[in-house]
Amino acid sequence: MAGIPAEQKDPLSFAVASRDRSVLQMVEAALKRKQVLLAYQPVVQAQAPDKVAFYEGLLRVLDATGRIIPAKDFINEIETTELGRIMDCVALEKGLRTLARQPGLRLSINMSARSIGYKRWMRTLQKGLQRDVTVAERLILEITESSAMTVPELVVSFMDEMQTKGISFALDDFGAGFTSFRYFRDFYFDILKIDGQFIQGIAQNADNQVLTKAMIAIAKQFDMFTVAEFVEDAEDANFLSKIGIDCLQGFYFAAPTISPIWERETDRQKTA
Repeated sequence: MAGIPAEQKDPLSFAVASRDRSVLQMVEAALKRKQVLLAYQPVVQAQAPDKVAFYEGLLRVLDATGRIIPAKDFINEIETTELGRIMDCVALEKGLRTLARQPGLRLSINMSARSIGYKRWMRTLQKGLQRDVTVAERLILEITESSAMTVPELVVSFMDEMQTKGISFALDDFGAGFTSFRYFRDFYFDILKIDGQFIQGIAQNADNQVLTKAMIAIAKQFDMFTVAEFVEDAEDANFLSKIGIDCLQGFYFAAPTISPIWERETDRQKTA
């Protein structure tokens, strides 16, 4: 079929490839304009929802029109590329800077297991830990279940080394992938974040109730704190609190914001 355009041979593949190129170009342009930032979302204590356990720093970019684009709209396209490693570096740099400026803050930052072997990312982490000795015990690194399982032995070794320095680790999106429990026993994650597909509407979904209770039991067996993601209403929040979840995260409590409370307080002090 020589001479036939690719889009006529396989329109779907052509459309996917075009979309991926567009996403890569958008993220690269944001990096060049230095329009990459973190949005902060609180993770609250289930038994005391007015108290924040820690914040999660979520990667955002601004497109050419100034719109804020969340990571979920581009992370899959860049995850396996060097651009994905660079974005991990930027997120870590910004998170470490925030921790250094806010001594009372505890913050989680997302990372890919692929970044463990990326020299710039490791240098960024080591410099941040050396710059402020309190940062390690206030830093949580979140690794998705699917990412951790790509190189489990490397993740286990990295966690062992960093946990001795005081860094905590969260297994993100638990339940979304296919965890090998042979490795799960070796990981020693500090926090287990249950994927939102099991949480949304849980108060009315008997199947998800059973599955979530099982995941909480697994976490307790391995001495991990539990976080329910995507909590969006009071009924779900109340149900989760009753079944023993430790922490809650979602729009019901607060949306991610690029203007967190500590920055707003600083601005008020400057204008006072």
